[in-house]
Amino acid sequence: MKFRGGGAIAKKDQANTLSVSMKLLRVTCYGVVAGFVLAASGCSINRMAVRAVADALTGPGGSEVFTGDDDPRLVADAMPFAIKMYEALLAEAPDHGGLILTTGSLFVMYANAFVQGPVEFLPSPRYEERRAAQERAKRLYLRGVEILRNGLERKYPGLGAASVEGGTLAPILAKMKKDDVPLLYWIAGGTLSAFSLDPFDYTLSLRVPECMAYAARAYELDPDFNSGALDDFYVLAYASLPPAMGGAPERVPLHFERALEKSGGKLAGPYVSYAQAVAIPAQDYDAFRFCLRKALDIDVDADRPNRLVNIISQQKARTLLGKAGDYFFLNEDGELDTEAYETIEYDGSEYYDNEYYDGIDDF
Repeated sequence: MKFRGGGAIAKKDQANTLSVSMKLLRVTCYGVVAGFVLAASGCSINRMAVRAVADALTGPGGSEVFTGDDDPRLVADAMPFAIKMYEALLAEAPDHGGLILTTGSLFVMYANAFVQGPVEFLPSPRYEERRAAQERAKRLYLRGVEILRNGLERKYPGLGAASVEGGTLAPILAKMKKDDVPLLYWIAGGTLSAFSLDPFDYTLSLRVPECMAYAARAYELDPDFNSGALDDFYVLAYASLPPAMGGAPERVPLHFERALEKSGGKLAGPYVSYAQAVAIPAQDYDAFRFCLRKALDIDVDADRPNRLVNIISQQKARTLLGKAGDYFFLNEDGELDTEAYETIEYDGSEYYDNEYYDGIDDF
């Protein structure tokens, strides 16, 4: 799953810088005012001050402070403080929709980009280190999902107890509106990301049909959400899940094409998703190399709200290309060794590899 920012791209760097600076100035002023009010006023005024700060922090374009950055390390260092700040505000204003979405999605973003991502290619001798980070990422994913689910439950009582099998989920989903799509997307993506790290978690496995139903409803309401983010979700879900849990490899090409179309060719993520989730299991080296090279051709400055996710996706693309020999039989010239494939039987249905790259230097 890929996290993406929203909002319009400024026509000029100067205007964009001024806008961000003024936003930060407003947030700072709100924070100072809220500090005095919280120290000197009653509960009702406290809530008003907290909501004023929350409105300022979660307004349009707020996520671009993170997703539009060009320094992954800076964002990785800053996000834990931001998450805890949002959690503190959410404790004071638990029904604030913007805080619910921002806090929950930040947990998912951080787990994906800065906890799971950096250890994905660690070598097998560092298994314990990798596993510890994956367990932490799983916990962070689920913390975010719980915040998001509770927020949606507030709007639609009974959602938490509803199920696909019992036929009680569909009527509730039918009531949802386009404004609910971000919550549906982040809940589905966060839950499936946690499940991918621990597919033997029985409780999580029971949530998979629910997540696919959430994604389907989101797609009905807003198929173009966040420049094709739902199509990118489906590329990974349909390619990775077994058919009994909603996997549908035959649907992957359609959603891959739609993801590219809706993103305007400005996002590297769909190419990396296809290379890893489809090309490697199918042992399609040409598709693998083509997609990753296309990902590296993306101009990260062409889509500033998604600059960070493009930079991280390109880091992953370089790593995968550099380790292609771990996934395919290559000759000394770096080309596919077709003779080697003639000596094995492989139907492309399974893929396991425990030899991972020893860290990502850029993190």
